[in-house]
Amino acid sequence: MKINQDAYKFHYIYGPVPSWRAGSSLGIDLLSQKEKVCSFDCLYCQLGKTKIATVTRKSYVPVDYILKELDMLPDDISIDYLTLSGRGEPTLAKNIGNMIKLLKKERKEPVAVITNSSLINRQDVREELSGTDFVIAKLDACSQESLMEINKPFPEMKFENIVEGMGIFSKYFRGKMALQVMFMRENAKYACAMNEIVREINPDEVQINTPLRPCAIDALGKEELARIKNLFTGLNVISVYENPKKRVKSISDKATLKRRGKT
Repeated sequence: MKINQDAYKFHYIYGPVPSWRAGSSLGIDLLSQKEKVCSFDCLYCQLGKTKIATVTRKSYVPVDYILKELDMLPDDISIDYLTLSGRGEPTLAKNIGNMIKLLKKERKEPVAVITNSSLINRQDVREELSGTDFVIAKLDACSQESLMEINKPFPEMKFENIVEGMGIFSKYFRGKMALQVMFMRENAKYACAMNEIVREINPDEVQINTPLRPCAIDALGKEELARIKNLFTGLNVISVYENPKKRVKSISDKATLKRRGKT
């Protein structure tokens, strides 16, 4: 039996949120902690400081809990993607591969994952992500030094390993792979070097972004972001300022969306 948000407060799914990359995106949070669980502590993260820093994978939320909430969705809800995201890095959830398989089996909507790419050098993570339709992977740096400056990774994490993992995944992934590049004052000077790395990885899409959600970092203006976008000529490029968001009907209350960095 279907019920609506007035009868049940969803804990593990949220939205749909209007995404400039994925249309009407229903979020699925396999971490679902009060504190952010992540392998990075990015300068611009809308969730604030990383309180639980780790690269150890474990199961946080049973997949049955997710499926139960999905079954409770109203009949009239419009969803373009079921998007694994939430309060931290989704590939830290050890059961993400099983979750993806069950979503593909039980649901008609395509599945997306938004990842910071920190674990993509692991074969098990790449194999699990290969079951999705759309992977949005982050690249905000061009070297170990800039990775430390912008993303503040878990100790001993190597930039060259992340890039290598992205390249391997890009070659055999049969779905759509996008690289999201978040530009701000702190890394705009690396745009040319980042462009070269993006071309080596050769994704299906390049997403030029800047921090528009409330955070500690100022966004770049439209003209400056347009200049950066021009560096990526010849690639399939979209920009946050140029791709409009669609109107969506959400099942989540404002507190739930805010806890996941959505406004």
